[in-house]
Amino acid sequence: MTVLAVQPGATPADEEPPDTGERHRLTATTGFAALSLDAMASVAYGPEAIVLVLAAAGAHGLGFTLPVTLAIAGLLAVLVASYRQVIAAFPDGGGSYAVAKTHLGARTSLVAAASLVLDYVLNVAVAVTAGVAALTSAFPGLYDDRLWLCLAVLVLVTAVNLRGIVESARAFIVPTVVFVGSVFVLIAVGLFRSVPVSTATADGHASALADNATSVGTLLLLKAFASGCSALTGVEAIANAVPSFRAPRVKRAQRAEVALGAVLGVMLIGLSVLISRFHLQPVQGVTVLAQLADASLGHNWAFYVIQFATMILLALSANTSFGGLPVLLKLLARDNYLPHVFALKADRQVHRHGVLALAAVSAALLVFSGGDTNTLVPLFAIGVFVGFTIAQVGMVRHWRGERGGSGRRGKTLLNGFGAVLTGVAAVVVTATKFADGAWLIVITLPLLVVAFETVHRAYAHIGERLGLGRIPEAPHRDRSVVIVPVSSLSRLTSEALTAAASLGDEVRAVTVCYPDPEDRVHLHALERAWAEWDPGVPLVRLACERRTLGRPIAAYVRDVSATEPDTRVTVLIAEVEPVRLWQRLLQNQRGAVVAHAVRRDTDAVICRLRFRLF
Repeated sequence: MTVLAVQPGATPADEEPPDTGERHRLTATTGFAALSLDAMASVAYGPEAIVLVLAAAGAHGLGFTLPVTLAIAGLLAVLVASYRQVIAAFPDGGGSYAVAKTHLGARTSLVAAASLVLDYVLNVAVAVTAGVAALTSAFPGLYDDRLWLCLAVLVLVTAVNLRGIVESARAFIVPTVVFVGSVFVLIAVGLFRSVPVSTATADGHASALADNATSVGTLLLLKAFASGCSALTGVEAIANAVPSFRAPRVKRAQRAEVALGAVLGVMLIGLSVLISRFHLQPVQGVTVLAQLADASLGHNWAFYVIQFATMILLALSANTSFGGLPVLLKLLARDNYLPHVFALKADRQVHRHGVLALAAVSAALLVFSGGDTNTLVPLFAIGVFVGFTIAQVGMVRHWRGERGGSGRRGKTLLNGFGAVLTGVAAVVVTATKFADGAWLIVITLPLLVVAFETVHRAYAHIGERLGLGRIPEAPHRDRSVVIVPVSSLSRLTSEALTAAASLGDEVRAVTVCYPDPEDRVHLHALERAWAEWDPGVPLVRLACERRTLGRPIAAYVRDVSATEPDTRVTVLIAEVEPVRLWQRLLQNQRGAVVAHAVRRDTDAVICRLRFRLF
């Protein structure tokens, strides 16, 4: 015998270190790319949402674009600071759900979870339809095929995420860098211009500006603020997906969160400054971002680079949901509010069932909307503000419960101020969009909470019946009877009886007989062959007037259990497993019928013996 000596701390040359999964997790840079697409893409519609609301007050109203944007940027700073604290306090992820669960109770945490689920699902649908809308604007001939294009983009994003979150981050780094870089160039160049270089994009399009200026009231400013806050969707995604980062997870996630806030804030403020500088007016059929690119860079190749980068990033910003929602579903499943299958991980640290569930629901929304963005936008952003508000209130409770922490009062005031702002935004968004479809979210939110609680009660009942958390009684051996359904003699029958004899104290073969003459002939032939074979196992005849297979066997199992109460009954079902998948179509599925009937009507153990064909 040869003995290999290994020095302490050394690893044998042919032995690889254990895979901890860290290489399939995110760095700060890849985390920024994978989880900030939603927030980055929002600059394509956030400033426009502000301008469209203020346009109701004419040119005078547009003068408030920058103040409203600064207020949103201030809220962004509050949210980033808050979610940095959420990341540190709740490194297992979950964002507002985790905060509410710890500090606000189970019911509030479920409201937060439901709001996040709705936001993530709607984000996918809105992002995909918006991206395809940008494509069909450039190529109008594709407009009639927009639904199929939306589904194709969804399949692409889903496939990339099934490869792992790191793979998705690598795939989306280039579009993110191109988009962010293009917007920064647009802003930088625009700041050195006093007048637009070109207005070719807006020429010939009807203005959306009100003909007669009106006063700018508080309600209009609140509505503009709430509409512009759609640019803040996605800020919470990093806090929800902290477990997806490499160690040290908290520091990497916090860096990605700060980078997201800084980049998004600069872009929002910069674009708003250019809107005021160029006295831009919203026009029908042309986005505000397109007009700004035209005004700053001219109607040339740079303009088209920004348009295509915007189109691609909008379509791919759905990736934020694929990074955050599966982690949230895992936490809900771990707490018994969703099926436990959502807590399972595949290779490459992928929560595959969460990814596929998100894709399926998003596909249904795309089909429901026909690939139209305007159908989905009224439903968007309500859930995220509910989650924002709950997280802020929960962090206020968190800081009030802290003892001896530095800056505790300032952090409490910061989160409390943020809770007021996001709460107001949630109310205003819901009120202003209620008739346009927001009522559907108001109804769906409590229904999701009820669904979570129903699943939780079901798991509680299962846990009680199984005695989870309690020491069970010692195992003991019962007398066992193994029942083997047969219909003919073959090698499969012999293998089944051999396996049954290995499992139980007594083996009984059963066959179902019918009154038809042809069936009686077959039965007599089977009994003669059985007597000639003489396997040492009795063949029990089960007469049945109706042509059914599972019920008479289940009835016999019940009779055995009733007459022999201290006996453990096992039903062994022998089945052929063919070499090729298509050959399964040749099978009669009798085994599945018997298994279903026995499982439904008895407590017997079911054993399915697979006989492989080679």
